[in-house]
Amino acid sequence: MTILALDLGTSSVRGLVLDADVAPCPGALARRKVHPATGEDGAGTLDGPGYLACLTECLDELAAGGHLRDVELVATSVQWHSVLPLGGDGEPLGPVLTWLDTRPEPLAEAAGPADPDAFHERTGTWWHRCYWSVRLPWLRERAGGRIGRFVGLAEYVLGALLDEAPMSVSMASGAGLLDLRRLDWDAEACELAGVRPGELPALAPRRWHGRLRPEHARRWPQLADARWAAPVGDGAASNVGSGCVDTSRAAVTVGTSAAVRLLQAVPAGTPLPPLPAQLWRYRVDHEHVVTGAAYSSGGNLFAWADRELRLPAAAELEAALARATEGPRIGVNPRFGGDRPPGRAPAGCGELRGLSFDTTAVDLLAGLMTSVCRLVADDLVVLESGLDQPTEVVLGGGAMAASAWWRGAFTEVLAPRTVRYQHNPEVGATGAALVASHRVAEAARLGGIGGTGG
Repeated sequence: MTILALDLGTSSVRGLVLDADVAPCPGALARRKVHPATGEDGAGTLDGPGYLACLTECLDELAAGGHLRDVELVATSVQWHSVLPLGGDGEPLGPVLTWLDTRPEPLAEAAGPADPDAFHERTGTWWHRCYWSVRLPWLRERAGGRIGRFVGLAEYVLGALLDEAPMSVSMASGAGLLDLRRLDWDAEACELAGVRPGELPALAPRRWHGRLRPEHARRWPQLADARWAAPVGDGAASNVGSGCVDTSRAAVTVGTSAAVRLLQAVPAGTPLPPLPAQLWRYRVDHEHVVTGAAYSSGGNLFAWADRELRLPAAAELEAALARATEGPRIGVNPRFGGDRPPGRAPAGCGELRGLSFDTTAVDLLAGLMTSVCRLVADDLVVLESGLDQPTEVVLGGGAMAASAWWRGAFTEVLAPRTVRYQHNPEVGATGAALVASHRVAEAARLGGIGGTGG
């Protein structure tokens, strides 16, 4: 079976074709950069129609190259937490709010959950600006017209392409309104969000599949008979694509942002494991959950430093980083983009301390990257608190692929754990393909996992 895997990220849209063993088919990759609009007020948005255009361009490119022949299944990894208000005509009433956006705040008259701990256990989330329980009332006050319904980025772009686009339990869990055990909208969360009947997407049933609309089947006839699986949250997909599908391995993924996560088999309706107060929990699918912590800083820190500090290029930079670790280290607060939940610090909280006239641009970069390692290490201790022994750690993601030095820094900070590296840079797309084909357990035997060296 040939699988088309789509990765709808924050900084790029990618489409790649995988064979039956989820190995990339040669040359079958199309990518378009996207550029979130950010501001000093904490804005972090994407243009919905522009994003959809990037996806269709990727499909056009793959089709023109003859890569979509024999595709039977389409799998999708999508960034969690996004939301877009639509008018009664189905058109966007503004941009897509992404996880980057720190502006939403509870309305002045709003009260939070009656029992915050019980709410956290049921939904895996908090009453926090990252989730729809806070975002929807905030958006309703600012919408440029009467809101017909709310969707995430996945439902918006797939809704334009498919005959129907219900919300997967994975994406619904990232919205913060889902009861993780019952797999239905949580009544209290919906009350906090102020949503009325019909304003939320329908939830996709187990093993749901969609099809292209007729006009798009004519545009991409190779995909006319392909089944489109329910989308998977990017963090969950990355865990699977990293080969981390049980409690023996934790995935540390660094792309635009960073996260540390553990995946467990917890079928719908069964009791959920205890959830530490400072960790979130979302659904992978109807059979699995993923628990962890995420950070607004990751590869975006490197991108900022590379843009602003005139860093050396490639191999020269790696050598300079190795030398920088031999000198005094600077103090860093890497929360340039603010906190991910449950933290509430706004964007603009980043700090650099202990600088001198001898401090170099490479010293600053080393401090930034090492500070992310320490955030991960602290939360991994919490994640392991319910386990009998420390986990093995598998590093993955585009930022890890770009820097052997950063992989080494993680190895040092996470010691004495065994730290390995998933060399496949497309862990999200690979993981989504495995979830879509109901082969999550097989991911434990994925190839590509090796040492953290160059």
